[in-house]
Amino acid sequence: MGKASYQSCRVIENKEIAEGVFKICVKGSFNAAPGQFFMVRAWEEEPLLSRPISLHRVIGDEYYFLYQLVGRGTELIRKLSPGEELRVMGPLGNGFPVEELQGKIAIVAGGIGIAPFEEVVYKLKENKKVTSIEVYAGFRKEVYGLSNIEKNVQKLTITTEDGSSGRRGYVTDGLDLASYDTVLCCGPEVMMNKVVNLCRELKVRSLISTEKRMACGLGACFGCTCKTNMGNKRSCVDGPVFKGEDLILDSRS
Repeated sequence: MGKASYQSCRVIENKEIAEGVFKICVKGSFNAAPGQFFMVRAWEEEPLLSRPISLHRVIGDEYYFLYQLVGRGTELIRKLSPGEELRVMGPLGNGFPVEELQGKIAIVAGGIGIAPFEEVVYKLKENKKVTSIEVYAGFRKEVYGLSNIEKNVQKLTITTEDGSSGRRGYVTDGLDLASYDTVLCCGPEVMMNKVVNLCRELKVRSLISTEKRMACGLGACFGCTCKTNMGNKRSCVDGPVFKGEDLILDSRS
């Protein structure tokens, strides 16, 4: 984990890539792994809490993040212009163990859950034990975050709820994961729960990046706990990536 303090990073770009979805790039120097996240803020006192945003891509000393407008905090981040400062703390949490994976890998992402997977794909490509990377990405309507993924994987399947791109429906519709050695997943909880249950039935290993509201990002407030076979765990320090077989899921999902 990085030091528990904020650093000011200069914004290189901050642009809308889909309706309500933005990509921001800052100049920095962090030893970040794919699947880790940063606590970020563009304000001094209000709102009280910073916002957790997962790492999207690293190119040299440029760090990219995707974020969705969901409230006052992300609206303030959206207003940042190149040359202004974004305060960041991280990298935090445990990411995807890409160097340990092997064989055929599936990535299943829903909406803004696509954010961590560009860096994941680049790192998986460096792993000579990985023989294939196939991505299943679902969106409500507008597709984003796939341009650099598409050219670096063996297969990309896109699903949109309105049918405007790819298949019409949900990313989990007709999803066949039986042939994969490991499935990586991030997105809405109901979608991730379906993927976990499917992998359990097939006895396929799954690694799930949980999306929980986080207050501190350091494990002090216990505001982002999830249930596991080993008791309650904090998504910020014990995750956000967990083994699917260890999670105790909400049966309503």
